[in-house]
Amino acid sequence: MTVVSNPILPGTYPDPSICRVGDTYWLVTSTFEYFPGLPIFRSTDLVHWEQVGHVIDRADQLDYQGFRYSHGLFAPTIRYHNGLFWVVCTHVGAPEGKPGGNFVVTAKNPAGPWSDPVWLHEDGIDPSLFFDDDGRIWAHGTRLAENPDWPSQTEVWVRELDPKTMRLAAETHIIWKGAVIGAVWAEGPHLYKIDGRYYLLASEGGTDIHHALSVARADVVTGPYEGNKSNPVLTHRHLGRSAEVTGVGHADLAQAPDGSWWAVMLAMRPYGGYHYNLGRETFLCPVTWEDGWPLFAPGEGRVPSRIEVPFAEQRGVLGEAQGQANGIVAPTSLRWNTLRGPAAFATPHREGWQLALRPETLTAKATPAFLGVRQQHKNVDVWTQLDPVTLLAGEEAGLVIRQNERDHVRLYVESDRIVVAHRRADLDAEVASMTLSPGAVVTLGISARGQDYALLAATGIDEPQQLCIIDGRTLDTTVTGGFTGLWFGIYATSNGQPTKTTITFAPFEYIPR
Repeated sequence: MTVVSNPILPGTYPDPSICRVGDTYWLVTSTFEYFPGLPIFRSTDLVHWEQVGHVIDRADQLDYQGFRYSHGLFAPTIRYHNGLFWVVCTHVGAPEGKPGGNFVVTAKNPAGPWSDPVWLHEDGIDPSLFFDDDGRIWAHGTRLAENPDWPSQTEVWVRELDPKTMRLAAETHIIWKGAVIGAVWAEGPHLYKIDGRYYLLASEGGTDIHHALSVARADVVTGPYEGNKSNPVLTHRHLGRSAEVTGVGHADLAQAPDGSWWAVMLAMRPYGGYHYNLGRETFLCPVTWEDGWPLFAPGEGRVPSRIEVPFAEQRGVLGEAQGQANGIVAPTSLRWNTLRGPAAFATPHREGWQLALRPETLTAKATPAFLGVRQQHKNVDVWTQLDPVTLLAGEEAGLVIRQNERDHVRLYVESDRIVVAHRRADLDAEVASMTLSPGAVVTLGISARGQDYALLAATGIDEPQQLCIIDGRTLDTTVTGGFTGLWFGIYATSNGQPTKTTITFAPFEYIPR
């Protein structure tokens, strides 16, 4: 027996969806404006997870350009049917003239390649699929209620999907409007058929402190649905903002080969007050059944910090995506992300990167020369080196702590200085600087200890010195808005000017402490 610690995927891996095929579980999460989109994970025991690819990994699949922060890919669902994997998702916030909304993609192998999106013409977000045992396919999702009883009330819709044409039937069935009077955002719906009954699992209350899971059941897939008298069946909202884990919701169910049931769900781990810089993370929770209803975290009533998984393998070290990697993040790692498009500006160089500077800055709703990885630990050091000799006047390159295009911290090198700049709500402020020694290689570092983010730099063989400490609470979504945690990354820009400059970064080290 193996004991797993929650979360099973630390860092910004929200809105998890799971399915099991034979002895293997497959899981996908949201990625918003980051590219590649929708990471795919594989496990045989719900404990050890390995990333095998992304659903959206080609520029011609989706156009992200112009999408602002915390928009893009929301709440995917993964399912398997008759030899084919299906993912449905929402592309949120498309600028005028660009495609957006709900779409479906398929693949024979979850590692890819995945098909181009087929758009489902239905309003709302958080689509899911249910494959009934009579061969019919039912798409469902959530949208603002057409005739709401209170502001921001939403409704769960169900429409049949034709697998040949990928078109939705004209008839729409509204099956759920929330379990609690006055609750907002009945979202993340999933349908299951268990022992001849149809079950709807949905969240409500918004994906923050008031998040809660509710369940309903029916004898017919299109309803009417009866809500569980115990709704909400799982929530941490009554524990308050000082709880170790908050915001529990947006869950999906899977049954193990031994007949046991499990749920994956998102939640947050606040620290330094009600701030969760690591974002919304993926947690695991045991489920049993009583009186025909699912019971989450039986005997405990909250997501446990440690779970015994009887069938899990006892093989020690967890996977790279589970925050166990310590040291150099290789260019081949699937942890790397860009913004809104492929890294055409980046070339692997030994164990590091060579970046071609771009005019776009980190404030652009475009694809600047940026490569980053999720912050997955409260205490972590990040290091890299670069030789600034190629930089021209007005150009810069360095490290960044990124929340979004309006809020981030840059530790960068320009022609004669090393600078720390903190951008808050679209306003830049220079926080610290030091003189650059001519001809010397520059070492740049970030040392996060809770909510203190120390920015460090050195030239040549000198020991790194601390330039300043940034308060991480200024970068959290409780202050900035949005749905993501922080990324650490490298970047290079000519600040709007045409350029042919390239710059080489030494290996990027991510070292949990």
